[in-house]
Amino acid sequence: MHDINKIRENKNLFIEGWEKRGLQVDIDNILDIDKDLRKTITDLQELQTKRNDASKLIGKAKQEADDSRVSELSKDVQNFKKRMQDLEESKLLLSSNLKDQLSSLPNIPHDDVPEGLDENSNIQIKEFGNKTKPSPNHFEIGEEIGMLDFESAVKLSGSRFSILKKDLALMERSLANFMIDQHVNINGYDEVSVPYLVKDDAMFGTGQLPKFSEDQFKTEDGFWLIPTAEVPLTNLVSNSNLQVSDLPIRYVAYTQCFRKEAGAAGKDTKGLIRLHQFPKVELVSIVKPESSIDELERLLSCAEGILKSLELPYRVMILSSGDMGFSAVKTYDLEVWLPGQNLYREISSCSLCSDFQSRRMNTKFKDNNNKKIHPHTLNGSGLAVGRTLVAILENYYEGNGVVRVPDVLQSYMGGMKKIGLKS
Repeated sequence: MHDINKIRENKNLFIEGWEKRGLQVDIDNILDIDKDLRKTITDLQELQTKRNDASKLIGKAKQEADDSRVSELSKDVQNFKKRMQDLEESKLLLSSNLKDQLSSLPNIPHDDVPEGLDENSNIQIKEFGNKTKPSPNHFEIGEEIGMLDFESAVKLSGSRFSILKKDLALMERSLANFMIDQHVNINGYDEVSVPYLVKDDAMFGTGQLPKFSEDQFKTEDGFWLIPTAEVPLTNLVSNSNLQVSDLPIRYVAYTQCFRKEAGAAGKDTKGLIRLHQFPKVELVSIVKPESSIDELERLLSCAEGILKSLELPYRVMILSSGDMGFSAVKTYDLEVWLPGQNLYREISSCSLCSDFQSRRMNTKFKDNNNKKIHPHTLNGSGLAVGRTLVAILENYYEGNGVVRVPDVLQSYMGGMKKIGLKS
């Protein structure tokens, strides 16, 4: 959510920011609504003062037994009340309209974000590891070793679902445990187990609602299935007044995630890349504004550490203004090398959201001067477990139905060094 005061004071900054995202926003209309709202509030306050003054005069007139004056003033009070009621209705209508306008607009990009309308303007920051030789696609490998079953998943749930079996299911669970252990024991995150169902306010707070409701799954009784653990983790501090000593807050959670993938028709229809349900380890930080840029670099490093430990080749991209998520001001994407597809694919997005989410969530903290400030929020995958599994299958495939287990996972898998037909 944007601060209308900042929009009023820095109109051109917001116009330019939204233009970098490819949006033409009628900012004058927003400012007109704001102007009308502020005038309505002023008029309402003035009427309240007049009503209160008249009420005091009625009391005085009663003491003086001035019945005609009492009658006259009483009529004034009634007129004030009627006008105040009308103004209250206008205030509610204008406030709702302004909130709707502001909540539908994305965050504006940070100054160092490359300008562009899509992924073609993303810039590579660095590259790690050597690309492995071509291999079969992960779903071919999974079906070859008899541990990836799409046919049964379709029977149970339809398309864009999967079933993992035997050692591949163990590897998925081991990956999650390894990621959580590293983020808790090495990176200093607090592990949290969160609900998979949340209310409207939680989805609004992190920016999924109202704009992206069509991408989400909703139950008949009004709950939303979480598209990522970012939603419950970030909302743990919603409607909170924190102390500066509480910050930074760093959370990690392993959850299933649920997305309709409404905009992905025809894309990645086979395999584990784009599913309606998928496991993910999520990182969330809540920090002081002055430390948020450094925290983004730290978050990126934590996510990178998982890929380095697994010895998977990857690159880091900074996303262009038009390719960032709705709530982000700056985003790094981690893309892992997939030899079965002969390309890099996103495995983590690490985003700084400034105070965009904390305003929507009504979250503040008191600084050292006892001033209430909105903290900055950050989130990132640490990592997408399913896509990490894809990367292991394709990068560690030895041929003849055998996949080597990364060294750091072997202890999590009971010492197992290989999975597959001859493991």
